[in-house]
Amino acid sequence: MSSSIANSVDYGPKSAWAEEVRALAKERDAVILAHNYQVPEIQEIAHHVGDSLALSRIAAQVDASTIIFCGVHFMAETAKILSYEKTVIIPDAAAGCSLADTINADQLRAWKAEHPGAAVVSYVNTTAAVKAETDICCTSSNAVEVVQSIPLDQEILFCPDQFLGAHAQRETGRTNMHIWMGECHVHAGINGQDLKNMVAAEPEAELFIHPECGCATSAMYLASSGAVPAERTHILSTSGMITAAQNTHAKKVLVATETGMLHQLRKANPLVIFEPVNRAAVCKYMKMITPEKLLRSLRDGTDVVDVPRDIADKARASVERMIAIGTPSRTKE
Repeated sequence: MSSSIANSVDYGPKSAWAEEVRALAKERDAVILAHNYQVPEIQEIAHHVGDSLALSRIAAQVDASTIIFCGVHFMAETAKILSYEKTVIIPDAAAGCSLADTINADQLRAWKAEHPGAAVVSYVNTTAAVKAETDICCTSSNAVEVVQSIPLDQEILFCPDQFLGAHAQRETGRTNMHIWMGECHVHAGINGQDLKNMVAAEPEAELFIHPECGCATSAMYLASSGAVPAERTHILSTSGMITAAQNTHAKKVLVATETGMLHQLRKANPLVIFEPVNRAAVCKYMKMITPEKLLRSLRDGTDVVDVPRDIADKARASVERMIAIGTPSRTKE
């Protein structure tokens, strides 16, 4: 339940809250970036909404002196890495990421020592310190292309998401790829049984499945076995889901990712029914960014995100390489 419903306060686009947010953003020369998993009120007030790759590209290019990042902490860190001289603010610095917490810089350095010469590919869902030990970052929308960019005879260390790593390995056929066994607690919780139950109940629906999901492998098995038509089973990043939503002719689509994504999908194609595979797939960290906290961040200039310059300088190369690969993602502007 969104905060607007819980508190019976109007956070709509014409509300007093929205007017103050827009006025303060203009006064502070601030741009508001929001991830697709944010609550609808945040998505609607933001200047840009998108996935991690799209928002990283915007953070690197935006003219505003202040970036208000409505997402989780590693995303705001990435914005700081790319635009170091700008002020980067996250409305709640405690908005972390269970996936990013599955590997730290010391663990990555030890892993690298076991595989000298290997290329390190880190999902953008990692801390700045991990990015500083990384050769190239990736997002769910360009992970396959990033892996394909590495010479075939070079080993790859892929971290930290085991399901995205398995997806990239499956799509590229790489045999010299080692995958860290981390996971996002939200996506891992969308399991194969959830998917099978939904497919059985909705046999004509299309499937949009995020590659971080624990059910991604099950989806490929269901498609290969004929349990669901392969042409209706799509493993997609969040930006890929929006493009697919715009083009689908299905009456119903089952969506396996964090439920905040449904807002953008329903806007992209109001004629289609989009339903979550697991209604409990809600990221508590994403939902820590509330309309009240966004307004407070603009009023008080908190919480400021800082990354030590030496770490930011080392991490920047891996993030910039990520940005250079793949088709630019769709954003709401």
